[in-house]
Amino acid sequence: MAKPTVVLLPVWGAGHLMSMLDAGKLLLGCGGGVSLTVLIMQPPREEYATAVAAAVRREEASGLDIRFHHLPAVEPQADFVGVEDFVSRFVQLHAAHVRAAISGLACPVAGLVIDFFCTTLLDVSRELGVRTYVYYTSNAAGLALFLRLPALEEEVTVEFEEMEGDVDIPGLPPLPPSSLPMPVMDKKSPNYTWFVYHGRRFMEADGIIVNTVAEIEQSVFAAIADGRVTRGVRAPPVYPVGPVTSFAAPSEEKQPHECVRWLDAQPPASVVLLCFGSMGSFAPPQVHEVADGLERSGHRFLWVLRGPPPAGSRHPTDANPDELLPEGFLERTGARGLVWPTWAPQKEILAHAAVGGFVTHGGWNSTLESLWFGVPMVPWPLYAEQHMNAFTLVAAMGVAVAMKVDRKRGNFVEASELERAVRSLMGGGSEEGRKAREKAMELKAACRKAVEEGGSSYMAVRKLYDELYTGASK
Repeated sequence: MAKPTVVLLPVWGAGHLMSMLDAGKLLLGCGGGVSLTVLIMQPPREEYATAVAAAVRREEASGLDIRFHHLPAVEPQADFVGVEDFVSRFVQLHAAHVRAAISGLACPVAGLVIDFFCTTLLDVSRELGVRTYVYYTSNAAGLALFLRLPALEEEVTVEFEEMEGDVDIPGLPPLPPSSLPMPVMDKKSPNYTWFVYHGRRFMEADGIIVNTVAEIEQSVFAAIADGRVTRGVRAPPVYPVGPVTSFAAPSEEKQPHECVRWLDAQPPASVVLLCFGSMGSFAPPQVHEVADGLERSGHRFLWVLRGPPPAGSRHPTDANPDELLPEGFLERTGARGLVWPTWAPQKEILAHAAVGGFVTHGGWNSTLESLWFGVPMVPWPLYAEQHMNAFTLVAAMGVAVAMKVDRKRGNFVEASELERAVRSLMGGGSEEGRKAREKAMELKAACRKAVEEGGSSYMAVRKLYDELYTGASK
């Protein structure tokens, strides 16, 4: 009999596609009883299509048992309101193509794993009788919000910002409405409607796979498992399989990156890294505040500075430091700081002993990298679920120093506030910073133990594999 296959349906964003592929490869490592078939939607933009094509080429050359099936192109809708609305509706347009692709497979289908934006396709998998799992690329706190949202929609009749008190999500400290994800901040928006829709449909899945570690979010997992998050209705089984990312050491032959060579000359835990993800860039007034804050902090820094995105794109360009930075800044700070104006190898930098803190947008993949290397953080949320991640890192995990970010002014941060946060993070005698540094080391150990043989994530992957494999052979 042909080997059963697990079908993956990712969306095209880097934080989604690569995370799901890496999670799929964990299943391949469980004994070779299944293959992977990845359904690729043709991305709606050229810049995404190029990145997806490069990822596919890389994986096809890996020699692993992965096949890629490119779905026919669909015409993107033009009347969308925001990212969540666009992605959810664009995915929905692929229903017939997904049905045809799965029906046309020559081997048994062990199960379907869908990105959390793809829950409209649960109708297709039910029709085909295929077990379906939602892959949630972020943390258990964010998953709990999704699961709680359909009931919150009924409980809170006003905009969340107008409600009295905090938002109640069992397993988390009381959540200030100002820390909710961007799409939830406007109930009249289709983006909010989609969030409620996806949260409701998560409950229909056969399981939810989460890119986190059971030990670092214990109280949230307990609240999901015993039905407190979903008001007494049992949620599907949850599989915490993280950190899902490859932490392979750079090859010896490869020349170290210039940023890494610069770090080699710095004392241990003395440098604060500032890096804001694949869509993080700031307008000149904010760049000046960052420069002033870093200069006044007196600390060593490595600042990945990106220029504004070109028209029609969300991705930053290479920066021109002479244009963006205050006059004389590079000369005054050159002895203790490096401004890097293009892409930088964030994982290699966080792995370096000279890095002692990370000012980050708080995207979950970046957060997991920081936790893996035991680097405490200052979150500076910019979009998506990052405001809630920031709250979780500070209030629930204690691995970060809080910084005042003005959402009403486009997430603006004053120089004095950045200076205070950096000093606290890097050992300016503050209790908050000391605790964050201690907690970072504790969570580093938890993350590493989880993926070792017998660890919680290792066992969750094997449990999922057994379920898929035995389901396929019935």
